[in-house]
Amino acid sequence: MKKTVPLDDLDRRILAVLQEDASLSLAEIAREVGLSPSPCWRRIQRLEEAGVIRGRVALLDPEKLNVGVTVFVAVRTSRHDAEWLESFSRAVRDFPEVVEFYRMSGEIDYLLRVLVPDIAAYDAFYKRLIQRAQITDVSSSFAMEVIKYTTAVPLDYAE
Repeated sequence: MKKTVPLDDLDRRILAVLQEDASLSLAEIAREVGLSPSPCWRRIQRLEEAGVIRGRVALLDPEKLNVGVTVFVAVRTSRHDAEWLESFSRAVRDFPEVVEFYRMSGEIDYLLRVLVPDIAAYDAFYKRLIQRAQITDVSSSFAMEVIKYTTAVPLDYAE
């Protein structure tokens, strides 16, 4: 289990503000959390150095970029050796359509979240995937509607 980083209430408030809008200036973040800019900056630097803040990104709208179809792809394999996993992982990393990739417990071995413009594009992706990887079974589920989507990590459990 990975070691957690101790956080106080000010750290949590800084993280909440950054998760909401990382484009805010240091002065705006400091004002939001009730600190002056210098101590706020030192806390942000400490959180970055500790790896709590992994990066700052722009969140894009998939529909406006013609990749509004989300497909959850469940993969099962009969091979569970390190060589196969490395080969499969390398293949999946090469597909820009795959935006999330997990090794799972239970009925399925791997779960991918794929963004494509339409079913035809997914079919082309699927054909490329099965050419590159030895897979026992693939099951695809198309998301009909986004009910909740967030990139924010829950902060209530941080110690």
